[in-house]
Amino acid sequence: MHSSELLKGTLQTIVLKILADHGKMYGYEITQRVKDLSDGTILLTEGALYPTLHKMEAEGLLKTETVLMGKRVRKYYTLTRDGKSVVQEKVREFAAFMKTMSALLNLQTA
Repeated sequence: MHSSELLKGTLQTIVLKILADHGKMYGYEITQRVKDLSDGTILLTEGALYPTLHKMEAEGLLKTETVLMGKRVRKYYTLTRDGKSVVQEKVREFAAFMKTMSALLNLQTA
């Protein structure tokens, strides 16, 4: 499992990409998709995910839809137009960061 410190700086990018690839999702569904795609190495907690979702909604990157499911209320998240335009930028930025980190770490071990 990866440390929460590493996850903290990447969570917004992860959520944006997951929603871009899978459309409308609710919080638990996002956590399970991340768990599945990471082979269980990234386990999102509610305490990490929901503040990130709320922040992204406040920034206009996400919109929500509340659906009554029996006696439960489920809040679905989807990307806004701004959110869709930010996804590729964030993914490119993170890919460049990984390339830089890889170069730095390879220098450290040489």
